[in-house]
Amino acid sequence: MRDRKLHLGAFMRPVSIHTGAWRYPGAWADANFSFPRLTYLIQRLEAAKFDAFFMADHLALLNMPIEALRRSHTVTSFDPLTLLPALAAVTERIGLIATASTTYNDAYHVARKFASLDHISNGRAGWNLVTTANPDAALNFGHDAHMAHGERYKRAREFYDVVTGLWDSFADDAFIRDQESGIFWDPARMHVLDHKGPELSVRGPLNVARPVQGWPVIVQAGASDAGRQIAAETAEMVFAAGGRLEDAQAYYADVKARAAAYGRDPDRIKILPGALVIVGDTVEEARAKHRHLDSLVHLESAIGSLSVALGVDARQFDLDAPLPEIPETEGGKSGRERAITLARREGLTVRQLAQRLGGYGGLALVGTPATIADEMEQWLDGRGCDGFNVMFPFVPAGLEEFCDRVVPELQRRGLFRTEYEGTTLRDHLGLERPANRFFPA
Repeated sequence: MRDRKLHLGAFMRPVSIHTGAWRYPGAWADANFSFPRLTYLIQRLEAAKFDAFFMADHLALLNMPIEALRRSHTVTSFDPLTLLPALAAVTERIGLIATASTTYNDAYHVARKFASLDHISNGRAGWNLVTTANPDAALNFGHDAHMAHGERYKRAREFYDVVTGLWDSFADDAFIRDQESGIFWDPARMHVLDHKGPELSVRGPLNVARPVQGWPVIVQAGASDAGRQIAAETAEMVFAAGGRLEDAQAYYADVKARAAAYGRDPDRIKILPGALVIVGDTVEEARAKHRHLDSLVHLESAIGSLSVALGVDARQFDLDAPLPEIPETEGGKSGRERAITLARREGLTVRQLAQRLGGYGGLALVGTPATIADEMEQWLDGRGCDGFNVMFPFVPAGLEEFCDRVVPELQRRGLFRTEYEGTTLRDHLGLERPANRFFPA
């Protein structure tokens, strides 16, 4: 029996990361805003024993030219923390991970919502702790300017301390509910956080009992140096950028080493790069699907995606010339660096780079169930990952093909579970329930 098996999350932004996904023949163009369709998709994922359903979020329309935005399926989608409690009611085991920004949220709100989701789902919640890169989000929350990158991460680190401290407001045995005496809870088993820090002032306590999992699973998705450090200090799952295996191995080793230096067990951090997976009866058939999918990306969308990645309006560039020098911005650092590195490494013109990013510029596993399983096994055994956040090229067919054909191949090889190991997301990931910092057992 293998000592390490794959973890599989299903990443939805809102449903597929590929710009052409909604145009693919037979695709559900409205899937990101249809509760019946999302219910079908998550139930298929649960039947395939996926660890988690991972819902991304945006706090503003993507900051791209309107010509590109009019072609984007990201313009409308559900608020994750409204959607996931509803999906909890139609599922039993699959984890439910939602993105919630530390830049434009209050810590008390985030703590309360995720504690509630964990109770509603009987211990299946995960919080994707992120900073907001889109500068337009600032204007939706009463700010005239976007917070600087370094300041966003300082706030995020303090935000984590406050949210987890609020989750520990009550001891697990605080609620005695003695009907005879009339005593509902024991005040001696409550802690008032009374946090006063550089960024946040939160008294507490949280008015929700301690979550089923102690804390919902902490997920992190930053790849910059600041993102790696906060992942090493706080994360239990990391949504990493997919790319070349050697780059993934370096990232994997770096984050695990930082965690160990911080005093954490590196095995308690599960690193799952994103992977677009396209399945065919033959490798050539899968590649043909990929080419057709990419052909559905209009140049306006491609330039828009490049603009988002770089943090500058790419329409100003000569499309058939190499990418010029790109100035620093206060947007996302890791996406900018990945785009620039890709352009320089492969000698791409602006047009070529835009088409790559307009489709999907990261790790793509394109082939038969057997060849896809081969690659996944290579990444796992090569310490490039602990699993994958699978991104489907279109739904429902792309998701169904993975669940019906790739998952059984992974199970046959002993790479993936055939049954859930427990009932909580921590059970699925092999993570311990954290002790209450204020009321140790």
